[in-house]
Amino acid sequence: MSEKNVSDTKWMKRAIFLASLGKGKTSPNPLVGAVILDKNRKLISEGFHNKAGEPHAEAMALNHLKKDAEGGSMYVNLEPCCHQGKTPPCVDKVIASGIKKIYISIKDPDKRVAGNGIRLLEEAGIKVHLGLCEKESLELNKAFIYKNINNKSFGVLKWAMSLDGRIGLKNGKSKWITNEDSRTLVHSYRSEFDAIIVGGNTLRKDNPLLTTRGSKNPEPLRVVFTKSLDLPSKSNLWDCDEAKTLVIYDSSTANELNLRRIPKSVEVEKVSSDNPELIAKILAKRDCNKVLWECGPRLATAAIQSNCIQEIITFIAPKILGGDNSMNPFGDFEFREMNEIIKLSNLQVSLIGNDICVKSSFKN
Repeated sequence: MSEKNVSDTKWMKRAIFLASLGKGKTSPNPLVGAVILDKNRKLISEGFHNKAGEPHAEAMALNHLKKDAEGGSMYVNLEPCCHQGKTPPCVDKVIASGIKKIYISIKDPDKRVAGNGIRLLEEAGIKVHLGLCEKESLELNKAFIYKNINNKSFGVLKWAMSLDGRIGLKNGKSKWITNEDSRTLVHSYRSEFDAIIVGGNTLRKDNPLLTTRGSKNPEPLRVVFTKSLDLPSKSNLWDCDEAKTLVIYDSSTANELNLRRIPKSVEVEKVSSDNPELIAKILAKRDCNKVLWECGPRLATAAIQSNCIQEIITFIAPKILGGDNSMNPFGDFEFREMNEIIKLSNLQVSLIGNDICVKSSFKN
């Protein structure tokens, strides 16, 4: 690799790092970072998209130039936008700056952009280089890309279990399987998500808070899916001062008289069946790029079967819960042949004290 290519890669990786600083805050927008060099290839500005509604990365970098960008270069991990949204088109600002060369890692899958930003830049005489650090940029914005292509939120399933694969005792007790460090890490993970989903059983048994414990503001939307609407009149999720709550119910099976148990501060939507894909589509329409499923076995199984789960995070504690009838995370799956089983990929394993954390991907 030539010295110039090494330099180009360095600046694009810097843009990707800057983009990552916006994790959990930019939805429905992507994670974008930008770096600007002058005509002598000296760094004169950089920026990233910090929050939806605020300036995009390119605009932020151009607004904080240390010197004129005329004849310079820009490195950005996603194709600049060319449409008017809450902020003006970034393409116009790049063209007006006098930049003569732009390195773009990947195209924007948003139909309003989808190559049109690149076309406008080239028509203005700017040299466009596409594909630098493509793999890293695709990974960073996988949730944004997935939602734009599939019209449903990117789903991650999280659960904790014992060494013998149990998520609770026969009587349903499960506090606590994992150690305090693992539970603290979960609160941190939640800050990267736009919504957290549980089922009615989890709400009734655990009465969870489903917050980041203050590490994200605003907190992720808390979502309860119920087929019966048989929900308690008192719940931590009914207090919407700290975080908003949405109840989604299956109108084909629910007793709608139970709606009176739900406070008016809680939003309610109905769907026509218990297919979890309907939940993922509702949340995509609500600008959720990435959602965390913290549900029980039945809803988790259904979510996997309907291709709503793209990744999993599993915490494994060095404990044995035992018992033939103890709870396991996927009791509703009944495979009869080895060629039917689900295989996972892209494993990442780490130790959290004595617990093991495994991150992996589904091949949907």
